[in-house]
Amino acid sequence: MHDLDGMLALEIKKEMADRYFGSRKRIEEDSREYNQHLREAYRQLEDEVGFDLIRLYILLGRESLVHDFFRLTGMRDQVFLDTYLLGSPTIRKRLFKGQFVHGLTRRSRFHHLFFDIYERLRQGVAAYGATLKRLVEEGKALAGEVEQFHRSNDLGTMMGFLRRLDGGAMHGEGPMRGHLAPQRDSALAEKMQLPVPVAAETHLPAISSLPDVRTCKAKLRELVDTAFDTQGKPEVGEYGR
Repeated sequence: MHDLDGMLALEIKKEMADRYFGSRKRIEEDSREYNQHLREAYRQLEDEVGFDLIRLYILLGRESLVHDFFRLTGMRDQVFLDTYLLGSPTIRKRLFKGQFVHGLTRRSRFHHLFFDIYERLRQGVAAYGATLKRLVEEGKALAGEVEQFHRSNDLGTMMGFLRRLDGGAMHGEGPMRGHLAPQRDSALAEKMQLPVPVAAETHLPAISSLPDVRTCKAKLRELVDTAFDTQGKPEVGEYGR
């Protein structure tokens, strides 16, 4: 009879351990995948939004004109805006190398380049916005998994149950055992807590959708003209050389 009880206790412990560590492993794998998605989204932000934003900042040339651009397009956050970038010839050369430049005059080339980049940026912002929206939902779902895991797997209660299953309560181990065991269980449970995933919206900036250029082209053209004139009518075909 004693052997049967021992086998049953062993089977119960194995079942509990398999369930606990199986669920934990699945959530840890989901968390690693989610964190990888966050890193990929940040690279997308840099590649499809950040570089083109900086290109537009350089074309506008002055911080005051950049803020005018924000007002015209409804952008709320000064993403990737650094005044150093506006006047760095090295960064300008790197960012404009390989950019398609077309037009018959300096002014038309400047305008075409600005609006070509703007349209590409608008598409990049939309794609990034869709990614961020998906990651917000993914993060919420993962946070729900973590919460459900801790509700279903109270480690302190599980440890107490396993001790009773082993008959620990019947073995005298000193008068402090009844007080220390729950404290140890609580400390272990705290140590084994699964971290709540970082919310995507706190890790990645939200960027407002840019308006279709047809809705604001006249005012943008005035802004671009001002930028072109205040910079001394530059030849943008030479920016990448």
